[in-house]
Amino acid sequence: MGKIISIANQKGGVGKTTSAINLAASLAVLEKTTLVVDADPQANATSGVGINPKDVEISIYECMIDEVDIDEAIVKTDIKMLDILPSHIDLVGAEIEMVDLENRERKMKAVLSKIKDRYDYIIIDCSPSLGLITLNALTASDSVLIPVQCEYFALEGLGKLLNTIRLIQGGLNPDLSYEGILLTMYDGRTRLSNQVYEDIKKHFSPIMFETVIPRNIKLSEAPSFGEPAISHDAESKGAISYLNLAKEIITKNDAKAQEASAES
Repeated sequence: MGKIISIANQKGGVGKTTSAINLAASLAVLEKTTLVVDADPQANATSGVGINPKDVEISIYECMIDEVDIDEAIVKTDIKMLDILPSHIDLVGAEIEMVDLENRERKMKAVLSKIKDRYDYIIIDCSPSLGLITLNALTASDSVLIPVQCEYFALEGLGKLLNTIRLIQGGLNPDLSYEGILLTMYDGRTRLSNQVYEDIKKHFSPIMFETVIPRNIKLSEAPSFGEPAISHDAESKGAISYLNLAKEIITKNDAKAQEASAES
């Protein structure tokens, strides 16, 4: 049974898509079958793995709204063991179209349940909002990874997101857990980055990843080439950091699986 991880934060520019692309690619390189689900109408995760959104005929939109078979939408990438369920600008209209649908918060869960067993990890790139599509993603997920940028307003809105997650845990998805809080765009030379790091550690230490993602030019360059950083420059600090994050996630989840097996 695969694990579904949403990467969510309603604040824009914190590294959600960068984290989705590079974490998924790193998991695939570590020989874990991985699917990226692009749940953002901007379709940056789609283009970031080398798929032109303009060429996408069947996307997550058609799967959720028109109930098209997900197998018709999944596309293989150039990285072995990494597939993507692409997005399209049409997803913008999905929130409006879904308002009157029955079980509207569970549409994505119904789509992903059909292929969950095929993958070790399914990574959902959420849009920068707490709208119906993001709600669908969190309802479909086993856990949520929260990227937080090392900047002055890092904690702004985090409380609102955590409150939304608690509401989902109380109703739509009682099993939703925290995969962890990931610090991104870290620059150890600046007092600000170190202050944000200490603030997050003080309040959220139990769910904070040991891995921290640095500011790195290769992470910024890679999307323009339509590839993850590990394909663009495997020796860059950014690529190595996401590889370490993938290893941290695999180790933690393998340990949990062994504990559950021992208890049963």
